[in-house]
Amino acid sequence: MLSRKNKIVVMKFISLFSVVRGYNIPVIVIAQYLSAIFILAPEKRALSILLDFDLFIIVFASSLTIASGYIINNFYDSKKDLINRPNKSMLDRLVSQQTKLQVYFALNFIVAFLAIIVSWRAFLYFSAYIFLIWYYSHRIKKFPIIGNLTSAFLAVLPFFAILLYYKNFYEVIFGHATFLFLLLLIREMIKDLENIKGDLANDYKTIPINYGEDVSKKIITFLTIATVIPVYVLIEIFDVGYMDMYFYSCLIILIFFLLYLWKSTTKEQYLLLHNVLKFLIVAGVFSIILINPSVLWHGKKLLQSI
Repeated sequence: MLSRKNKIVVMKFISLFSVVRGYNIPVIVIAQYLSAIFILAPEKRALSILLDFDLFIIVFASSLTIASGYIINNFYDSKKDLINRPNKSMLDRLVSQQTKLQVYFALNFIVAFLAIIVSWRAFLYFSAYIFLIWYYSHRIKKFPIIGNLTSAFLAVLPFFAILLYYKNFYEVIFGHATFLFLLLLIREMIKDLENIKGDLANDYKTIPINYGEDVSKKIITFLTIATVIPVYVLIEIFDVGYMDMYFYSCLIILIFFLLYLWKSTTKEQYLLLHNVLKFLIVAGVFSIILINPSVLWHGKKLLQSI
């Protein structure tokens, strides 16, 4: 049995894990490595990518930056989250605001140290990334449209870190990035519909608050239809292997997504739509291996021979 003191420590650790959304970070790490192997550096051997120390530092620094971003976002949104996510907010409050800030600055210091090991360009990149996350949480996110665009852009930035590392500017990369950006942007707009009460109480000028839910739904509909463009480009122009099955499935799911969107009026319904988009994004991460499944097969054989 744990003592009372140890129970408090464990609960605070769980609280901090919730604040940094530790369940999301492993998915982002996997996504970065799969993107490097199958999309950003397909000419390199998978094992050489996995054993690349500089790439590991970039992925690790990205993870810490994202974690610190969640912390500062949680810090500024603490009042709003009491209304929008009361259960999670109560868990997050087991760690004081002062401790959150201390962890935030410590993580950013570690990121800066790691980045300078790779190169001064990496240091500048992560410094700018950290600043943008802070400025978004502090100010930009309260404004309609630009807040949504910035949030989606920040979510895509970790992949651009690897893109800049390999300097392989293939056109197909921007097709994948556009599709991911649109899904993330749609998700951000669904979150605005989901969080109207808390946003309104804390003077957030989101699209549904400023212009109404119908306008927000029309924009979401337009963005959802727009996903057809990168999907068409990726399937018909570029070779994405068996990943075309994922894109076809996405389009079918998004049709039902739109039908349900126009019927939705409650927070629970918007939360369901939000979870559908999260599922599509996570499924997209693991579907990257379908671009060239033989890479994993050869990698497995290589490991067995070792």
